[in-house]
Amino acid sequence: MSFTRVLPRLDRLYRSKLFVPGSRLEFFEKAAKSAADVICLDLEDSVAAADKEQARKNVIQALNEIHWGTKMVTMRINGLDTHWCYRDIIDVIEQGGGRLDSIMVPKAGVGADIYAVDMLVSQAEWAVKRERKIGLEVIIESAQGIENINDIAAASPRLETFHFGAADYAASTNMRTTNIGGSNRDYTVLTDPGADGARQNHWGDMWHYMHARMVAAARAHGITPIDGPFGEFNDDEGFRNQATRTAVLGCEGKWAIHPKQVPLANEIYTPPQAEVDKARAILEAMAEAEKKGLGAATLDGMLIDAASIRQSHVIVKKAEQIEAQNS
Repeated sequence: MSFTRVLPRLDRLYRSKLFVPGSRLEFFEKAAKSAADVICLDLEDSVAAADKEQARKNVIQALNEIHWGTKMVTMRINGLDTHWCYRDIIDVIEQGGGRLDSIMVPKAGVGADIYAVDMLVSQAEWAVKRERKIGLEVIIESAQGIENINDIAAASPRLETFHFGAADYAASTNMRTTNIGGSNRDYTVLTDPGADGARQNHWGDMWHYMHARMVAAARAHGITPIDGPFGEFNDDEGFRNQATRTAVLGCEGKWAIHPKQVPLANEIYTPPQAEVDKARAILEAMAEAEKKGLGAATLDGMLIDAASIRQSHVIVKKAEQIEAQNS
């Protein structure tokens, strides 16, 4: 481990993040009663321009009147390049009470974007003498954002989560796809001919680089990485496949753009029981090895050492966190 320690800023469940359009007040109560770990009250892409002002009023009302229980409640503001952004921040903080946990910043391109939002949030908090600080969440969804991701990650101590937005990223890079987080039949690798001359096409994951870079930058700054949307909400198998890949890479949750995606996300980002059992067995085996003065041990034919302990602690801690919430 480096002598420079990086401590995580967010220690709570983030398996599923259910988005609710701010213009659809009738959905708020249902969202509060859902199984989602996080609710995002959206003022940006899901709200038409003519409805922006009313959506903001709806969010303020919902924060004051709805019982959200133990859920994390966040709000996605409009972009910094719009005239709605500053009012989204100021009005909701000054009028929305103390229930809002965090603010999501879309289309972040440079660290100064986050610095600017932090300044507005800080001033609004001071104005209302808010005791609990509001966190910031960032969506990386452009070539500019990916290229400046480390500067963005270091831009504010309020930063808690990174999210990847596939659709806007694809638009920013002129990718030849209209999928939102899904696969593309043209993104393949062709094998060399076999003995019979036959060749095979293997589909690739065109989002892998962005996910991997986001996870690395996030973890290097103590930020939690979260996967973004999967647009085909009737394709459970496709959702499961993509979410499982990002869970393996280190993401701790995924957006749900439809309520039916919530249980899928909760299941996929809950460590499988077999992995939890194996992690606990590793910790027990290493504890026995340490009693004998050994720095490594074997378990079921596999070498385990200090790195194995660190891996296992991550899995067991997450499992215990989920068990505590469900109890």
